[in-house]
Amino acid sequence: MAGSVKTEAIVLRSIRYGEGDRVLHLYTPHRGRVGAIAKGARKARSRFGGRLEPFFRLRLLLHEGRSDLLTVTSAETVEAFGRLRADGGALDAAARAAHAVDRLFEAGDPNPPVFHLLANELALLDARPELAGHANQLAFRLKLLVAAGLGPQLSSCAECGEGDHLGGYSPAAGGVVCGACEASAFPLGEEAYAFLVDAMGRPLADSPVASPRALRQAERAIAETAEHHAHARWRAAAA
Repeated sequence: MAGSVKTEAIVLRSIRYGEGDRVLHLYTPHRGRVGAIAKGARKARSRFGGRLEPFFRLRLLLHEGRSDLLTVTSAETVEAFGRLRADGGALDAAARAAHAVDRLFEAGDPNPPVFHLLANELALLDARPELAGHANQLAFRLKLLVAAGLGPQLSSCAECGEGDHLGGYSPAAGGVVCGACEASAFPLGEEAYAFLVDAMGRPLADSPVASPRALRQAERAIAETAEHHAHARWRAAAA
C-alpha cells in the first residue's frame, strides 16, 4: 500500500544506479533491512548532497509504493561519523560491521537492538579509531549473534550440559562441548574461551584483548556459528 514512512536508518551500502541514481541498503530500527532508491542522488545539484554514503545515520522520509524499493524523498543527517572516514582501519572496520549486518539479517526482519548496536559501533570507531582491530570486530560480531538469538552456549556443554572439561567448540551444537561430545567439534583453547565469555559480557568500548592465535579460534567459532545457523558468510575480520 502506498504511503510515507518516517524512520531513522544507517546506510549499509550505496550503489550507483542508472545515470544519476543510487540504490541504498539501509538498516532501520523498526523495519530491519530495507532497500531504497534515491533518484538524482548523483547529480551535481542533488538535494541529498553526500549524505547517502555508507555509514551515515540518517532521518529519512521514504515513499512506499508497489516496487520492492522504497523511494527516498528527504534525508537529514543524524550522525555523519566523519572522523572514522579519515582513518583507514576504522573505515575498514565500519565496512565489515555493515557487511555483517547486511548478511545476517533478512529484509523486513526488524531488530531494534541490532540498529543500536551498529550505531554504537560506528560511534565508537568515530571517537576512538585506534580500537578498530581484530578484537573489536569479533566482539561486535559476537554481540550481533546474541541480538539475532544465536549467541553461543558457553557456560556448559551445548550437547549434554556438562559443566567441566569444555575443550571444544561445535558450531552445529551452538557452543562449547565437553570431551565426551567433541566428535564434531574443533579445539577451543582456554584463552579463546575466555575471550568469548568476556566479549559477550563487556561493552564494545571495553573489548578484551587476546593473542592472535586465540582470536583466530574465537573468529572460527563466531563465523561458523553464523554460517551454520543463519547461512551467513562473513568477510574475515581484519587482524
